[in-house]
Amino acid sequence: MIKLLSAFLLSATIFLQTQPAFAGAPTNWGMSMQESASPSKEHITDFHNLLLWIISGIVLFVFLLLAYVVVRYNRKSNPTPAKFSHNVLVEIIWTIIPVVILIIIAVPSFQLLYYTDRIQEPEMTLKVTGYQWYWGYEYPDHDNIAFNAYMIPDADINVEKGEKRLLSTDNKVVLPVDTNIQILVTSADVIHSFAVPSLGLKTDAIPGRLNETWVRITKPGIYYGQCSELCGKDHAYMPSEIHAVSKEDFAKWVANGGNT
Repeated sequence: MIKLLSAFLLSATIFLQTQPAFAGAPTNWGMSMQESASPSKEHITDFHNLLLWIISGIVLFVFLLLAYVVVRYNRKSNPTPAKFSHNVLVEIIWTIIPVVILIIIAVPSFQLLYYTDRIQEPEMTLKVTGYQWYWGYEYPDHDNIAFNAYMIPDADINVEKGEKRLLSTDNKVVLPVDTNIQILVTSADVIHSFAVPSLGLKTDAIPGRLNETWVRITKPGIYYGQCSELCGKDHAYMPSEIHAVSKEDFAKWVANGGNT
């Protein structure tokens, strides 16, 4: 049994060490959120960590309170129970404290929603359109470059190029780093959701409606996302692949007509 466990751990270690590292992709045996690559994602992570401390404190308090009640007021320790059932001070406290906790959560929550909503003075625009089941992209500020991006089938995945199953696409979205990018999201058929976790992006794509969000990518890399709204039988097969490059490389990509 020990030899079997040792072999399993060794195999797992070798497997993890051979996986290519991408800034914006899921990792094997990964925990917590993906690494932040935009100010929006950093704010989301900070808010997540705040909530984690709050709920951990609540769970710990309730656990200790229940443990105290079990020990202090069981039949053996307290054979004669009290006959009163109300305590005004306690009831005021357990009403006020949850309200205070909700206010502590609500203030940064509304600030985060406002921050991620839109950018006042974008430097460029990317339009994203959801289809069953792929994404369409347009660059209205850059010669109206437009293309569709389909998931690469399993049989065509090239591991040596770092392509990832269910995440890599035939055409890549190329965006410059350190640029305020306005993202307009819509749909041509049913409701989709454009989401890229490491960039803090998640916006519904609704037919006949143009939703807006923004991103400022802080470091070059490859960032993956998937549709996050159940949109039909191939919902799991419409990923997004974003390549963040320097402004100079982006200008070359545009000059080349959007061809990589």
